[in-house]
Amino acid sequence: MDAATGRSATISRKTSETAISVSVELDGTGKFDISTGVGFFDHMLEQLARHSLIDITVKAEGDLHIDDHHTVEDTGIAIGQAIAQASGERRGITRYASLDLAMDETLTSAAVDVSGRPFLVWNVAFSSPKIGSFDTELVREFFQALAQNAGITLHVTNRYGANNHHIAETCFKAVARVLRAAFEADRRQHGAIPSTKGTLGG
Repeated sequence: MDAATGRSATISRKTSETAISVSVELDGTGKFDISTGVGFFDHMLEQLARHSLIDITVKAEGDLHIDDHHTVEDTGIAIGQAIAQASGERRGITRYASLDLAMDETLTSAAVDVSGRPFLVWNVAFSSPKIGSFDTELVREFFQALAQNAGITLHVTNRYGANNHHIAETCFKAVARVLRAAFEADRRQHGAIPSTKGTLGG
């Protein structure tokens, strides 16, 4: 699919642990309709949509009586699969992007290669195991699932920060901004696949 054309996908994923429906529109305006049953996670996904300008709808039901892990991870899987499907052959895209994102006392860097080769490098540490009732280790689990299923190489590094909410939020916002830039059309590519191999399929 060409970066200049409409790029959207819907994924439904059901297991014994979760039932998740996700829709994405890569050429959106950052609209979102998010409901996972995990309040902090909903807030982070709203940031992901708003700052990537990817329209995202998520409806998730999971075994929250156990914990949030399956819901967060499986949502990452479904969003990643939807992004991969929506992006098609990834013709005409910019492919690479990186930036530093500041929020108050916190600075987080993100870099992405829409390569077809999934990989996550995660250099983020939290000083507390919880943000409210949310397990901070699940931030990494989400991005691992997203990178693996979207077929992207993703590096995230928190440079510094004191507030764990800010650290998590800058991760989502920084990744959002690099996804926006990397999936945008490169007007000099004219629908070409940005690789000497002729494919971004791995």
